[in-house]
Amino acid sequence: MESEEPFPGTSNSCQAQDAPVDTALQMARRKDTVVLTFGDMMRVPGTHSTLEKERALGGDVRVVYSPFDGLEIARKERNKLVILIGVGFETTSPAFAATIKRAREERIENLCVLPSFKLIPPAIRTILSSGDVKVDAFLLPGHVSTIIGSRHYQFIPDDFSLPCVIAGFEPIDILHAVLMVIAQLNTRPAVQIGYTRSVKPDGNRVAQEMLWEVFSPCNSEWRGLEEIPGSGLEFNEPYRAWDATTRIEVNLPESKDPEGCICGQILTGRKLPADCPFFATRCSPTSPVGPCMVSSEGTCAAYYKYERILSD
Repeated sequence: MESEEPFPGTSNSCQAQDAPVDTALQMARRKDTVVLTFGDMMRVPGTHSTLEKERALGGDVRVVYSPFDGLEIARKERNKLVILIGVGFETTSPAFAATIKRAREERIENLCVLPSFKLIPPAIRTILSSGDVKVDAFLLPGHVSTIIGSRHYQFIPDDFSLPCVIAGFEPIDILHAVLMVIAQLNTRPAVQIGYTRSVKPDGNRVAQEMLWEVFSPCNSEWRGLEEIPGSGLEFNEPYRAWDATTRIEVNLPESKDPEGCICGQILTGRKLPADCPFFATRCSPTSPVGPCMVSSEGTCAAYYKYERILSD
C-alpha cells in the first residue's frame, strides 16, 4: 500500500493558537464570559496561573463533560460569551465540529471555541524524522484510530521501516498488540489492527467529513516540543465567527515552559520521568508543573502512580 497523507492540505499561512492556556486564563478574567473546559484542563499550568485558580478568584469557569453541554449553557447565558476550550486529538475534535455546526444551524451566536486541537500522525512523523529517537515499534491509539482509521499510519512502515499495531485499552488488548508487534519483527513491517472491534482501515467517514467541513489543518506548537507542520486545526471560513480568538482580543504575557521541565524529552522517549529534577518533588499529580503530569494518561503521571508499586 502506498503511503497516504491523512488530512487535507495544510495552509502555510494558517495561525495556530500557540498559547491556549494563557489565552483561556485571560478570557476567564472577563466579567462577560463563561469558560467551559474538561476537568483535566483545570490544573494545566499557564505562565502565571491555572483555570482552577482563576475560578477561585471569581472567574466563571465551569467543567463540562461534552462540548454539546456548551449549547445548553449558551442558550441560558444569552448575555455572556460562552467559550469552549477546544482540546484533544482526533477523538474529540469531531464532537466540537458537530457542536459548532449545531450552533450555526440554531444561530447560537454567543458560543465559540478556543481551538487547541492536535493531530497524531504529523506528530509521529516529526518525532521519527528527528533521527535521534530510539523507537522500535508503535502501539497506536485505539480511540484516535477509530476516527481516522489505520491507513494514515502507513508512512511508519513505508518511510521508517517500523512495525506498528493499533491497540485497545484493556490489558488483554495491550498484550495482544505487543504479541502482534513481536511477530512483525520476523516479517516485513506493517500497520496492523489489534483493536478490530472498533477500528477499520478507513475509520469513521461521517466523523471525518464533519471535522473537515468545520476545520482545516494548520501548523501548531506542541507544549514541550516545537511547532509541528499540519498538526493543529483552525476554523474554515464559514465557521470562523465561532473562533474565540476572533471574538476577544487578549494581551498575552510571554509564554514559556517552566525552566528545568524536560517534558519534551520525555514525550519523545529521550528521557524517563525519573530523570526530571522536578519529578515527585516539585511536580506531582496534585501540583503539576509540566503537561506530562497533568493528565492521568500522561507519562509522568503514570510513572508517579505505578513506579512506586513496582519498586515496593
